[in-house]
Amino acid sequence: MPGSTDSSTKTMGALTIGGLVAVTAYTVALGSNGWLWFGWVVLGLITLGLVTTRRA
Repeated sequence: MPGSTDSSTKTMGALTIGGLVAVTAYTVALGSNGWLWFGWVVLGLITLGLVTTRRA
């Protein structure tokens, strides 16, 4: 059904938001780590791709 998201897309969205919180907390506590931010950006792009393909 167009416009609907399945549970795997919702799970990826939750993991992406959780990852953002974790990377931000790590950055505040221990300082910035470029690889963590790079990994979060990749996860975000994968999630965005899933959402885009599910809506098409």
